[in-house]
Parts: sequence; C-alpha cells; structure tokens
Amino acid sequence: MPIYEYKCPKCGRQYEAFQGINEPELKSCKFCKGNVHKLMSLSSFSLKGSGWYTTDYAGKKPPVAAKAEKAETSESSTAKETTNTNTETPKKSSKED
Repeated sequence: MPIYEYKCPKCGRQYEAFQGINEPELKSCKFCKGNVHKLMSLSSFSLKGSGWYTTDYAGKKPPVAAKAEKAETSESSTAKETTNTNTETPKKSSKED
C-alpha cells in the first residue's frame, strides 16, 4: 500500500498516510481539520545489480551497427592500402645511372 505525504498550511504540520491507489485524496488535516495539500515525495526505488540498462546496455552499440562500422573500417583501410601502393614511385638503382 503506498504512503502519501500531506501538509497543512494552517498548522504547518506534515504527515504521512497509508492509502490505496484508488482511494480519494485526504481533504482535511488530522490535527486541526484544516485543508491539506498532497506533496510530491522522492521515491526510494533504486535499480541495483546486473541486468539493468546502466550496467549492461549503456554505451553498447546494437549488433547491426557494430557490423556496419566494421565493414566501413575495413573498406577504408583497403582503400588506403591501394592508394598507398599506387602513389609509390619506383626507385632507381644506382647502377642504371
């Protein structure tokens, strides 16, 4: 059962109430019978351990993208090799002169 927090502006008290999700919000303070306002509380919910996005999947690329990246890398490296071999000039030997 969820815990909801309420604050009374009349007396300034803040308190918690156990209520079901489908139950209506409280309207009056349990101390002074003034109007109360429901507060937004921080959650105590935390994901720990392996199997969650931050520990197992964050920063990893999908398998399809990783394969495409490897293909691009190999294509660019073969293109560099062919341009390097084509731009080299043959060396003259000293005996030909």
